[in-house]
Amino acid sequence: MKKNVRFPFLFLLVPFFFACNNTPKVVESEQTASPDNTPIFQDTPTEAEPEDQSEHKVVVLESMNTSRYTYLRVSENGEEFWVAAARQDVRLGGTYYFQRALVKQNFPSQEFNRVFETLYLVSDLRDQPMESGMGMNPSPEVPVALEVTEPIKLAPGSVKIANIFASPAKFNGKKVKVTGKCVKINPMIMGRNWVHLQDGSGKNLDLTVTTMENIPLGAILTMEGTIATNKDFGAGYKYDIIMEGAELK
Repeated sequence: MKKNVRFPFLFLLVPFFFACNNTPKVVESEQTASPDNTPIFQDTPTEAEPEDQSEHKVVVLESMNTSRYTYLRVSENGEEFWVAAARQDVRLGGTYYFQRALVKQNFPSQEFNRVFETLYLVSDLRDQPMESGMGMNPSPEVPVALEVTEPIKLAPGSVKIANIFASPAKFNGKKVKVTGKCVKINPMIMGRNWVHLQDGSGKNLDLTVTTMENIPLGAILTMEGTIATNKDFGAGYKYDIIMEGAELK
């Protein structure tokens, strides 16, 4: 069953798995093609499209941009391949890192009139390696990546995030539906994904959501979960307000 989710950054649809009764759902994009009209995502990955979760250290050999995305020919341990990420400035000869990628084989690009034998769709391309111990605990101190500056149209029944923060006692322990943009993800920490949602109802105001769903960075979606207040996970990680056990709606 398809999800009604708008998603402005198609190449960031990396952390996907099969959608079935006992596994996380697939978040589908608003479009079914890349900016050059090349089909990118399927409802379910195939054996030729596995998810690669190992950390890679690559050197940029070549860079090509579309209106939204950057294609990079990179080298790792003498092996060359192509990576695609959200459009960004990169340095030729520079060293970059990524950990989560959806592997595409024989990916056709009409804009470049070529077929990429192997293409990694990357959501976390960065110029620094993952810090030691990173991923052990959720880090609310990490800067928000994709701030929402304009209010997002809410799905029917959704509550504004600003209203939850304004009256936390009113929502504590209750199941609530929110619509927002995924501005940050800390995947699989303490056995769950930590998603930060913003809906534009408050400046830089984001709601941390724990979920087993695989949410792509930049997706606009609706989730439903239980609000908890004064939640302390130890190690200095305490949330005044958090949504737990959320599911895609």
